[in-house]
Amino acid sequence: MPLTTPSNVGAATARSVTGGLTKRGLDVRSKIIEVALIAMLALSLLVLLTLIVDLLFRSWSVWTDRPGDFLSTNLNSQSAADAGIGQAIRGTVILCLVVTVVAFPLGIACAVYLEEYAGRSWFARITRVNVRNLAGVPSIVYGLLGLAIFVRALSGMNGGRNVFAGGLALSALVLPIVVITTSEALRAVPRSIREGALGVGATQWETIRSHVLPSAAPGILTGTVLSLARAAGEAAPVLLVGAATGLLRTGDQSLWEQVQGPFTALPVAIFSYARQPGDDFRSLTAAASIVLLVAVLFMNGVAIWLRNRYEKKW
Repeated sequence: MPLTTPSNVGAATARSVTGGLTKRGLDVRSKIIEVALIAMLALSLLVLLTLIVDLLFRSWSVWTDRPGDFLSTNLNSQSAADAGIGQAIRGTVILCLVVTVVAFPLGIACAVYLEEYAGRSWFARITRVNVRNLAGVPSIVYGLLGLAIFVRALSGMNGGRNVFAGGLALSALVLPIVVITTSEALRAVPRSIREGALGVGATQWETIRSHVLPSAAPGILTGTVLSLARAAGEAAPVLLVGAATGLLRTGDQSLWEQVQGPFTALPVAIFSYARQPGDDFRSLTAAASIVLLVAVLFMNGVAIWLRNRYEKKW
């Protein structure tokens, strides 16, 4: 009869536990849920693919006849043969630059304060609740906010209805999202990293700057770039702050004069073309939608690349 020792009992118990955890039985419920999730994913991709194919089919005449002219000509909604989105592309780029300069530093700084300095104070709790509520406010409300504050109240500072007012309205729109995504990225950093830096004599700011922020960089960059993609696709806020939906010509104006005057953007151009009758304008609408879709996909690709790059680095 074999001698039973504590080591043998422990090994037998470990084998039994391992066998129970790795037992390959058929879990019908799990398989049903897995199949349902895969079917939903396939359906979503099918809808997206159908939309892209339909847009390509509708805009094919534009891409075959005058692709360069369409991408460089200023917005002209009175004649489909001469219309283009050159000014709309420039307006979207400037809007994104304003959002990058205004919303991203403010959002990241607010998240750093809430997660690293404020702690569990009543002010921090109230701020977090309000930020999460603001993230769900419809974009049209931010357009009204921009019209009341950035166009009328601050018209003497930013010139009223121009691309700066539109950029500030979009910055207010994406600011709560930047704060939330940055807070989640900072919260995911292990506490041991902070304790290790503080244990060797680093100050709190040195710990945040040299250890916490670099570790949270993948999540922060992903959230901010995706927020920028949302800002680039919003039409309601820029429409309310005065984006031009009709004929827009800049003539021989300088770049500074152009940004101080009327402006437009890709979502506004799509809205403007969609209101016009005729198949030619439908083709222009589809072509402009393709350009906006490519821009958003490019921003998403940049977010994925930045996340992977910083994850490998850290």
